[in-house]
Amino acid sequence: MRHLLVLLLLSLAMPRAWAQSLADGVTPHSHAAEALLDDVVLVPHARPSVVAGELTTPRFRILHTTAATVAARELAGQIEAVRDSFGTILGRDWPGVTEVRLGVGREEFEALALPGGRPPGWAVALAYPAHQIILLDALSLHAPDGQQTLRHELAHVALGQLAKGWPRWFQEGVAQNVTGERFSITHYTALFRAVTQERVFHFEDLSSNWPDLPADVEIAYAQSAAFVAHLSGRYGAVAMGQLVDGVRAGEPFETAFGKAFHTSLSVEESGWRDGLAARYGWLPLTTSTAMLWLTASILCVLAFLRRRHQKARRLAEMAAQEAADEAALRLMLAAQRPPDSVTGLPAPEQDWTEWVDTGAAPAPAAPGLVEGAASPPEGASGELPPGHDAEPGSRAEPPERAPPKPTLH
Repeated sequence: MRHLLVLLLLSLAMPRAWAQSLADGVTPHSHAAEALLDDVVLVPHARPSVVAGELTTPRFRILHTTAATVAARELAGQIEAVRDSFGTILGRDWPGVTEVRLGVGREEFEALALPGGRPPGWAVALAYPAHQIILLDALSLHAPDGQQTLRHELAHVALGQLAKGWPRWFQEGVAQNVTGERFSITHYTALFRAVTQERVFHFEDLSSNWPDLPADVEIAYAQSAAFVAHLSGRYGAVAMGQLVDGVRAGEPFETAFGKAFHTSLSVEESGWRDGLAARYGWLPLTTSTAMLWLTASILCVLAFLRRRHQKARRLAEMAAQEAADEAALRLMLAAQRPPDSVTGLPAPEQDWTEWVDTGAAPAPAAPGLVEGAASPPEGASGELPPGHDAEPGSRAEPPERAPPKPTLH
C-alpha cells in the first residue's frame, strides 16, 4: 500500500519545466511561460507607441496600454510589498527604479518589447535584468500562478542589478524561494525521486549548464530551491547580504560564499546532501501529515464499501428467511385442514390469508353437505316430524337418503 501511494503521488507530479537552449539567448524557467534575456546588448528606445499611460510608485514605473489600465492600477497597489519580501531572502534591496511594461494580448505584449529582444512565442513574461525592465501580459496576472510569475521575474531583475556572475542554480533557487514554489508537491516528489534514484546533481554542474531531460530539469529546479532555502534558514539574511556584497565587489561566487558563511561550497553541499534522505526519503513521506490524511481517507472509503457489502448480504439473508417462514406456514395450514368426508382428502384450499389476517378460522362445512351430494329432502332437516315424540335418550334416525342424481357432462 505504501509503494502504491508513492507511485500515485509521483504520477500526479509531472514535470512542468522544459530546458531548451535558444539561439536568441532566451532561457525558459520552471513555469514554461517566463523568459529571461540577459547578457545581450540591447538599446532601449523611446516609449512604445502602444503605451497609453504611466503609473509610478517609489521604486517602480508602470507603463501600460489602454486595455491594461485596470490591471496596472491593481499592480501599482501591491508591487511595493512584493519587493519588500525580497529582503528576507537576499538581505539587500536592488537600487534604482524598475520599469514594468504591461499589455493585454500577444500583439501588445510583443509591441512593448525592446528592439532585438522579442519574446518567444511561449512566454507571457520577459525580464531584461541589465536594463531593469520587466515585460508582462496583463492576462497572466489573473492566472492561478500570476503572482509567482511576477515575483520570478523580479528576482532575476534583483540579482541582475545587485551583481554579476551568479551561478544558474543560485538564480533559480532565489527566484523559487521568493515565489514560494519550493513548497509545492512537485518539488517534493522531484527530490524524492532524486534521492531514491541517487540522481542529485552537483551544483558545480548547474553553474552555467542545465539538464536537457524534463525529469532532470525538475530535479535541478527543486534542489536549487531547497539548497537556497537551507542557506537562508541556517545563516540568515545577514550572511546572505554579505554574499551579495562580495559578488557585487567582483569576487568569485565561491570566494564570496566562503567569506559569508565561513565554509566552502563543497563542504556545505556535502552536509546538505547527507541530510536529504532524512527529509525526502521513505520515512518522512510515510509520516507526513498529508500522507496520514490520505491514508485515513482511503481507510474510510474501504470501511464504507465493506459496510455496504455487509448490509446487502444481511438483506439477502432476511429475504431468504422470510421466504422459508412463508413456505413453512403454508405447510402447517395445509396439515391442519379437516379431511373431506367422502374422499378422505383434505378439503379444498380456501383463502387462508383472510383468516390468518383476521385471526378467525372459517366455519367448517355442515355435515352431510358435500360437494356433489344431493340436497336432503324437505323435512329431513334432522328434526322429528310433528306427532312423533322421541324417547328420552333416543336419537331420531334420519330418513333414507335418496340416490344422487346423475350428473350430465
